[in-house]
Amino acid sequence: MSQTSAVPNNRILIIDDNPSIHEDFRKVLCRRETRHPGYADTKALLFGADTPEPERTTFEVDSAFQGEEGLQKVQQALAAGRAYALAFVDIRMPPGWDGVETVARIWKSDPDLQTVICTAHSDYSWNQMTRQLGETDNLVILKKPFDNIEVLQLAHALSRKWELRHQLQGRLNNLDQLVRERTAELLSTNERLKQEIAERGHIEHALRLFEERFAKTFRASPIPLAIQSAAEGEYVDVNHGFEAITGFTREELLGHTPTELNIWSDTTGADVILEKLSEKAAFRDLPCPLRTKGKQLCDTLLSAEFLELESEPCILIIVRDITKQLILEAQLRQAQKMEAVGQLAAGIAHDFNNILTVVQGYTSLLLSEKAPGSSDYESLQTVSAAAARAARLIRQLLAFSRRQVLQLRTMDIRDTLAAISQMFPQMLGEHIEVKIVAAPALPLVKADSGMIEQVLINLAVNSRDAMPNGGRLVIAAKAVKLNPPAVPGNPEARPGSYLCLSVADTGCGMTRETMARIFDPFFTTKPIGKGTGLGLATVYGIAKQHSGWVEVQSEVGRGTTFQIFIPSNDEAPFVLSPTSVTPVLPGGRENVLLVEDEEAVCTFVAKVLKSHGYTVYAAQSGVEALALWPQIKPRVDLLLTDLVMPGGVMGRELAERLLVKDPTLKVVYSSGYSPGMAGRDLKLLEGRNFLPKPYDPSQLLQVVRECLDGGKKANAPCRLTLS
Repeated sequence: MSQTSAVPNNRILIIDDNPSIHEDFRKVLCRRETRHPGYADTKALLFGADTPEPERTTFEVDSAFQGEEGLQKVQQALAAGRAYALAFVDIRMPPGWDGVETVARIWKSDPDLQTVICTAHSDYSWNQMTRQLGETDNLVILKKPFDNIEVLQLAHALSRKWELRHQLQGRLNNLDQLVRERTAELLSTNERLKQEIAERGHIEHALRLFEERFAKTFRASPIPLAIQSAAEGEYVDVNHGFEAITGFTREELLGHTPTELNIWSDTTGADVILEKLSEKAAFRDLPCPLRTKGKQLCDTLLSAEFLELESEPCILIIVRDITKQLILEAQLRQAQKMEAVGQLAAGIAHDFNNILTVVQGYTSLLLSEKAPGSSDYESLQTVSAAAARAARLIRQLLAFSRRQVLQLRTMDIRDTLAAISQMFPQMLGEHIEVKIVAAPALPLVKADSGMIEQVLINLAVNSRDAMPNGGRLVIAAKAVKLNPPAVPGNPEARPGSYLCLSVADTGCGMTRETMARIFDPFFTTKPIGKGTGLGLATVYGIAKQHSGWVEVQSEVGRGTTFQIFIPSNDEAPFVLSPTSVTPVLPGGRENVLLVEDEEAVCTFVAKVLKSHGYTVYAAQSGVEALALWPQIKPRVDLLLTDLVMPGGVMGRELAERLLVKDPTLKVVYSSGYSPGMAGRDLKLLEGRNFLPKPYDPSQLLQVVRECLDGGKKANAPCRLTLS
């Protein structure tokens, strides 16, 4: 509660748990002088009889022995309208609040209270106090033992400061009141001026009504607008937006009705418009297809309002073109559908890869034990080939769902084009003329060359199937730069610099209905048994995984063009060193900690490693592996771990925790899907090995041996990422 009167406030509160301190303060602040009987005569003799006696200030002192009691007294004083001007607070008051906490709580009730903290210790530094209490000029520190004069000076100065502050606040309140009153007067005057200006503006507006309505507001509006005569239905005025959407000029529209120009494709819709407006009833957003001068149809929403111009009944027509909006909504629904199907495909692929690892692994083991001429050798080969086909199908699912492992490197697309150009004649046949065109200056891209190869091969095979009687296939690469105004009506497109790969054929083309489903997994127009329906879905997934997108243009009988946009990259290209055929690698004598939650996979891997000399310690979760680690003697040489496991400890976390215990530990990660499925923020470090499932014994032994030996392949500078 603020006290704004000029009456001095000499009320002081002492908060200290020591009663003797209270007595000391009272002696200093409430001292009454007792004078000798001869004091007046001696004073008159020395200073003269008229020397005025200085008036001594007396203070009203209250006591509190704990912080809570002090807070109560402050609140009671505020409620009574007799706030304290000053409080002396001891820093230590066990038990309960200390001085700093007491001051903090008191200031919440009375922020104007001048406060002196009394201390004989270094419990708090000034910085600590200000961090807890905030920057303030209401706080003073008094060191014990204190000097009486110093206490008296503080009491006088701070109580006077409190008084001056409240006098100032009172004057400011008075000034604020004056300002508010003056502001109210000015606002009232301003409102009167506005009314006068508005009245004058209405008069001027009446004189310029037609010029401003039609020349400025009407014609300049980007929204298509037209005014029709309610009686004859003829257009009496149109704006530029209406001309643009219909394709007719202003001269062709004025004086004619929509029926004469055949603008509305739905005649019943036009009848509804006239019926509603004949009743002088407005309507909003009525779907009504519009036919342009060039006979093209646009999806529009029609709104109309009845009005009178110079006492003549007219109709204001407002048209909103929603053609692009409907296209974008359809594309968005398609993208959401693809994402949902991709999530499902990734989960299915993971489970199948675990199954295929066991099938492919044990089939390879059985084949290695059989002679080529044995009775069941051919059957095992058939099983192995079927497992390999299933693995390829799973890789396509992972590519479509954007969960495939990518080995990204900065590359020149011309190397990939040169490589695939040699295989196209045998793959596509002599009846297909193939032309590869690469612009002289192409940007580098950060991509997986194998995945880009797969994209081009899938599109080329599709084009071949669309040209059974022969035709022309053109594969081109060029640099493109998309600016915001030039970005096409595609929600996936973004401004920037890109490499554009295009595959164009002269085949049979596609209908709109077919184009709407070409990227759906398992959708195909080929006869049963002639295709999996994953080719274009894989293309879509790989493009998305490279932070790009796919665009398609097709017309029945005139061929199809696919364009794949991949962001350009300025890094130096990575050059692969020549490699030789790697022989079957021998086993070893090292200790391997195998962590795999799939029991069948764990048994298979342990069997292969043990048969080649390794000592294998198996665990089916990260938690179990951490418990097993101290029991392995002398030490673990290699950790072979699945990425996604139950129990709360994933493969990456397990490796990091074990690498802290042994920084020389070698690590091989394995998974039925990409590393990113273990968590969006999971990134494998460069130089780590990743063994994708399914794999056969030779792949397993090769990766393990290379990692243990620290060879070139084990430390290849590739990054495994997930978009």
